[in-house]
Amino acid sequence: MTALGLPDTIQACLFDLDGVVTRTAVVHAAAWKETFDAFLRGHDGQRPFDAVADYDEYVDGRPRADGVRAFLDSRGIHLPEGTPDDPPDAPTVHGLGNRKNELLLEKIRTQGVEAYDGTLRYLEAVRAQGLRTAIVSSSANCRDVLRSIGAEHFFDVRIDGVVAAERGLPGKPHPDTFLAAARDLGVEPAAAAVFEDALAGMDAGRAGQFGYVVGVDRVGQTDALYAHGADTVVKDLAELGGKE
Repeated sequence: MTALGLPDTIQACLFDLDGVVTRTAVVHAAAWKETFDAFLRGHDGQRPFDAVADYDEYVDGRPRADGVRAFLDSRGIHLPEGTPDDPPDAPTVHGLGNRKNELLLEKIRTQGVEAYDGTLRYLEAVRAQGLRTAIVSSSANCRDVLRSIGAEHFFDVRIDGVVAAERGLPGKPHPDTFLAAARDLGVEPAAAAVFEDALAGMDAGRAGQFGYVVGVDRVGQTDALYAHGADTVVKDLAELGGKE
């Protein structure tokens, strides 16, 4: 293992955004809960959205529309797809997703975005060692979030919700966005490490046969991260090393 806590075959690092670089996972969970609870009140016998269990299982790390579908399927509820331009009050999959995004942006505007200091220090060390880097996120707001914390310069490649839509890439748990990042960096998957906090991200790392998958446990789900394919699990990337 290198000073970065990675196999010496690793040439590139692929980082998720929410929960790995930024402290936004809890904001996403709150926006999903507000969205789904308002929707579920119109369906008799439905319990509220669980911002831990339901969030981890059905929506964390997935593109918005995929998260809406997965959660509603778990409750036996089916909605028309609609279109990505649906207004946030439309009773469609995309309408609910757009409502969640509206709430998320409002929470980010009022609460701001914080970065994980341990991740920023690790990114500095990774760059100092000459490894290439990519940010891989299902969020369509990825670039704005990175700019807000002054971290855009840390990444050679960005594969986010906008790029995925342009290229027709399915989101996590499919490995396609991570594979695209590795391809854009000019490395084979076996020479790239994935850094993820979401179970869907772990599944993507395993499915893509990446050289190393690091689970970042922010919420006490170490066992689940290992079960979904992590090679190692840390609570903060500072635990991996990278200090000079």
